[in-house]
Amino acid sequence: MGSDMEGQQLQLVLNPQRLKSLKEWMQKSSITLIQVNGQRKYGGPPPGWQGPPPGPGCEVFISQIPRDVYEDRLIPLFQSVGTIYEFRLMMNFSGQNRGFAYAKYADPFTASTAIMTLHQYPLQEGVCLTVRRSTEKRQLRLGDLPTNVNQAEMLTAVQMLSDGVEDVLLKLAGPKGREVVALVNYSSHYAASMAKKVLVQGFKKQYGISINVRWTSFSKSKCAEKTGQEDDCFTPPGLKHLTKPSLNPPPLPPKLSHHDIPAPPPLLPFFRAVGGPPAPPRDEMMAQALMNRDTVSQLQMMCEANRLGAPQYEFHYNYTGPDGFFYFSYRVLIPGLPLPLYGAVQILPGTSAGAMKGEVYRAAAEQVIQTIYKVSNLRPF
Repeated sequence: MGSDMEGQQLQLVLNPQRLKSLKEWMQKSSITLIQVNGQRKYGGPPPGWQGPPPGPGCEVFISQIPRDVYEDRLIPLFQSVGTIYEFRLMMNFSGQNRGFAYAKYADPFTASTAIMTLHQYPLQEGVCLTVRRSTEKRQLRLGDLPTNVNQAEMLTAVQMLSDGVEDVLLKLAGPKGREVVALVNYSSHYAASMAKKVLVQGFKKQYGISINVRWTSFSKSKCAEKTGQEDDCFTPPGLKHLTKPSLNPPPLPPKLSHHDIPAPPPLLPFFRAVGGPPAPPRDEMMAQALMNRDTVSQLQMMCEANRLGAPQYEFHYNYTGPDGFFYFSYRVLIPGLPLPLYGAVQILPGTSAGAMKGEVYRAAAEQVIQTIYKVSNLRPF
């Protein structure tokens, strides 16, 4: 009797027509969905994918999803923007979704396009999706560890219990610097989130110890007692000031006056070079002036010409890769655009903090310009 009632309640919760549509779509499209630990996943990688997985800044977070909407409606919608590397829909045991999902694209440009195109998309009457950049946390903090544990043992332990482990760093924490914690870096947010679900029980079952596991906070931390300074484990040398919001780019060169604009040279104008229609002669001269400036100046001039307001930059250092590159994520707010632009850049170490800071700004500005060209009809100057 109780089992029959539960079945009837489940039928009330689930929409049989939506489930039928999902099944038919999966058969027609040969899509494979794998459910594990409360997530139903497509791809990662998808069929036919070549090359390494996408890096930071490529994933979007999708919320306000109706509980009876499934991948047959969501994946085609988000694939309309660009190739999806991975799609994850959070699921309840009842078979309903939990109202949010993650879509990972091949590059940060496509992810930004998805945010600008599909944020507030009217999925059905009275329901608009919320789409924003995923935080893509990849580092877990393991606490309450034995004080005699060493780094090699810790690395072996977490590799046995979870997939996607890249490296482990042991450090001292707590009020007196006596607590040993492990910072574990994973290859993806998905790998880290799966590990977060299993490590506590895994350590208890395998080693007989109780540990705590949580996401690492990158806001503020403390170094060992001997330094009394902010921990720079996540900050490249010479760039500590970039871990906090930096809203203004480096000083720009003086603005060109009307008399400074050079005569149009015989080179291909900038506007035609990006695929736009032929521009009037004065615009061609402005475009050539723009070509002679760095990308920060280009973005500034483009925003001024289109009355969008001055770009505001915010950077966060992520990690140093095995190739020696510094990896940063960025947020650029342009007041005249409906949403901030997000992405990730990588630079090689420079000769000074100022040089590296300028390189990060220029790399971010270049990506923002390309994203704006891709998703809008704005004039480049």
